[in-house]
Order: sequence, then C-alpha cells, then structure tokens
Amino acid sequence: MHRTFPATFSSKVASEELVFRVRRLGVKISVTIKDIARLLDVSHTTVSRALNDSPLISEATKKRIVDTAKMLNYVPNYSARSLVQNRSYNIGLFFATLGGSTSADFFYETVHGVAGVIDQCYNLVVNGLDQFDDFDWVDSRRFDGVILVSQSERDDQFVYYMQERKIPLVVLNRKIALESLVNILSDDRGGAKAAVNYLIENGHKEVALIGGVPGFQATSERREGYFEALMENGISIRGSLMEDGDFTMESGRRAMLKLLEVTTPPSSVFAMNDEMAIGAMAAIASSGFSIPEDFSIVGFDDSRFSAYFTPSLTTVRRSIGEVASRGAKALLDLVDGTTIAPGRVFVETKLIPRESVRHI
Repeated sequence: MHRTFPATFSSKVASEELVFRVRRLGVKISVTIKDIARLLDVSHTTVSRALNDSPLISEATKKRIVDTAKMLNYVPNYSARSLVQNRSYNIGLFFATLGGSTSADFFYETVHGVAGVIDQCYNLVVNGLDQFDDFDWVDSRRFDGVILVSQSERDDQFVYYMQERKIPLVVLNRKIALESLVNILSDDRGGAKAAVNYLIENGHKEVALIGGVPGFQATSERREGYFEALMENGISIRGSLMEDGDFTMESGRRAMLKLLEVTTPPSSVFAMNDEMAIGAMAAIASSGFSIPEDFSIVGFDDSRFSAYFTPSLTTVRRSIGEVASRGAKALLDLVDGTTIAPGRVFVETKLIPRESVRHI
C-alpha cells in the first residue's frame, strides 16, 4: 500500500539518498515549498518566486531550486495558491468544435503548444464550445484566462461574452474584428497562393481545389489565395474544378472522385489540408491512376504523416504549435497584468516540396 507523508530533511547531504530509498519502498512523497526551502537553506518566499520565474531571483539560485523541485517531483498546490492569491490557476483552451472538422493532428499540435508554455504554472482545461448551450460556467472564478481556437463568426458570441466579463482572452486561428484583442493566426491566404503558384510554375494550368468547411475562415482565406494565384497567372477560374470537403480524409476522397468525372479533368489538385489531400490520393490510386505521373497534388498544414506517404506529400507548412505557444505566452502576460499591444499577428507559412508534384 502506498502512503503519503510530508517530506522533511535535516541534512542537505542526505536528501538525495533519502529520496532514493523512500522511492524504492514505493512511498509517495508529498513535497511542499517549505520542504524545498529547508533543504536548500533559503526562505520559502525565495522558493516560491523562483518556481514562478520571478526576475527578483538570480538565475543560479533559480536553477538550483527548480532542479531540486524536479528531483523531488514537487507538484504545486494550486488550491492553496488560489485561496491566497484569489486565482483559479486554470487556463481554458476552447476549440470551436471538437467534432470531425478539428483534425487529430491540429488538436494535438495546439494542445502541445499551449501546454509547453503554461507548463507547471497553471492547470489546462480543454473543451469544445459546441458542447454547451450557454457560457455561464466560464467565469473568473474558474479561469484566469482563456485561449479560443476560433473557426467561424459563430464564435463571436463567446468572444463578446468574454469581453463583457473582462476575462483575459487570446484568439487563435481566425481574424477577429475587435482591435482590442490579441489575435494570432497563420498566413493561410499566402500559403494557399504559394501552393497554387508552385503547381503553375511546374506547368499545370488546370488546378482543381478541394475546399474545407463552408463558413470557416480558413476555408475562405485559402480559397482567396487559390483565386489570386490563378488570376495573377492569367488562368480562368473553373467552377467545375472546385469541390467542398470538410477537412476529413473521407471528404477528400469523395471530392476527388467527383473531379475525376469532369469532362476535362485537372492535371493537379490543391487540397486545403493534408487529410483531404491523402483522401484524394486514395481516390486517385483506387481509380487506377498514379501520383504524380497522372495527377499532381499539394496539401496544407504539413501534418506529421505527410512526409511518410508514398509518394511523400508536397504541402504548405503552417506552424500550429508556434501559433499556440505564442498565444499562450501572450495570455500569461495578460493574466499577470503585463501591458501588451493588442492586434493581429500572422505566423508565416512555408511551401514544402516533396514527391507528389510532377513538372510537365
């Protein structure tokens, strides 16, 4: 049976040996800030400040305290800190939806990016707005701040709700009209334009589009990039070469099957995300065609699996993790009362050429 008891240390030299022996016995040590302070012969205020990355503590002392806390598996007592400082120590990460249109890769990269920043300072609470009829449960008693991963104007109601209650908010993934907010997103339009330009530079004049969920801003921005590339290169826009998907592999497969039935089929396809691109590649293969010999294809996102398909997928890299981590850093500044300039920040996208595009 595991028992929990407070760890007290009277000797610095014996501390590591004590921890080692106790762990071998299978006993869980509950370590407090005072225990770390006693072990290192510093005040508990110094330990608290160091663990909260205070500039008042020297880097050498801070490192010694943080290393000791890690060695002892110190876990912050959020409940106690909440009572003293009138904070919840919860950060909300809310997606517009956790349904099929939020891909597993996008979800993972976003959560990983935020969690890597807030680390041990806060609890992270992840949820989907589509799970609730109202937002009364989101208040300053439960959350010190919120990051919203927005997809469409339907999320504006939640944004206004947060503004009214003066809860620190950062919005990711979608342009927001409110200039008073911190708004971080990738350059979707520029990335889509670069993808289509790359196909055109490789001799493709018939470029099909597999779009995302209608009404999502990412869909609109990437469509505009597609249009701009065609028009700037003097290529006519053909409605018969545009099919909507919903950012899933299956929708990409269905869309590609329709494009294969067009009287004058395209030589290339731009899919608005990698999952739909992979679905399109499956449809091409099942119909007896080859990539890139018969069709060239470009995706968007540079998901983790895109480099490992055969042929590997040419795509547009947008750093979802960077968008998320920048958003988390901005939110922590807002929560701590640091003055930061509101406004829109675009994270650059980058074309990643691989094997799925042929020069003709």
